[in-house]
Amino acid sequence: MQIQRLSDSVAIELERRMLEGSLRPGQRLPPERELAAQLGVSRPSLREGLRKLASKGLVHSRQGGGTFMTDRLQAAFVDPWKDLLDQHPDLQPDLLELRHMLEGQAAELAAQRANELDLQRMGRAYEQLREAFEGDDLDACTQADVQFHQAIVDASHNLLLAHLSASLHRLVHDAVHGNLVFLQSRPRQWEQLRRHHREIWSHVQARRAAAAGRAARRHIGFVHDSMLEREREHTRLERARRLDAAV
Repeated sequence: MQIQRLSDSVAIELERRMLEGSLRPGQRLPPERELAAQLGVSRPSLREGLRKLASKGLVHSRQGGGTFMTDRLQAAFVDPWKDLLDQHPDLQPDLLELRHMLEGQAAELAAQRANELDLQRMGRAYEQLREAFEGDDLDACTQADVQFHQAIVDASHNLLLAHLSASLHRLVHDAVHGNLVFLQSRPRQWEQLRRHHREIWSHVQARRAAAAGRAARRHIGFVHDSMLEREREHTRLERARRLDAAV
C-alpha cells in the first residue's frame, strides 16, 4: 500500500509539472536515480508512478533512451484542427478572433501576476525576438515570435490558457511564417510589427494591465489585416498569371 500511495504522489507531481510547463512535450525526464531523489521516493515507487502516466499516454519510453513527456494534451487538439484549417482556410479569421481574446486577456493577467522570474523570462524572450528581427533568418523570427507570445501567456499563471495557447501556436506556425515573409518586404509594416511587440512587453513590464491587453489585441488586429492584404495580393497575382497565359 505504501508504494501505491507514493506512486500516486509521483504521478500527480509530474502531472503538475507538465501542466505548469516546467516539463514540456518531448522533454526527456532526468535519469531514474536522479528523478527519484528529486521527488523523495524510491525507484520502485517512481517506476510505478511513471507506469500510471504511461497508461494515460503522458509519457513514453524509448529502448535504451530514457523516458520522455508526450505532446498528448496538445496533439489531441491540434491534429484534427490542423487538417480542418488546411482544408478550410475560411476558418483562419475565427482562429485569429480566438487569439484576439486569448492573448489580450493573457497580457492583462501577465501584467497583474508576473513575478520577477516571469519578468526575466519574458525579457529574455523579447531580446531574442528583437535580435531575430534585426537579422534575415525568418525561421528564427518565427520561432522567436511564437516563444515571445507564449512567454506572455505563461506569465498569466492560467494553466489552461497556457496550454491552449501552446496548441494554437502549433496550429498557426506556418501562417505566422508566411505573414513574416510578406511583412519583411514592407519596411513600414515590418517596423510596425516590431513596435507592437515592444509595446506589449513595455506595458506588461510596467504592470499596465489594461494597456497591455489593448496592445496585444491591436497586434492581433494588425496580423489579421496583414493576412487579408497578403491574400488579396496573391489573388491579384494569380489573376495576372492567368491573363498572361491567355495572351
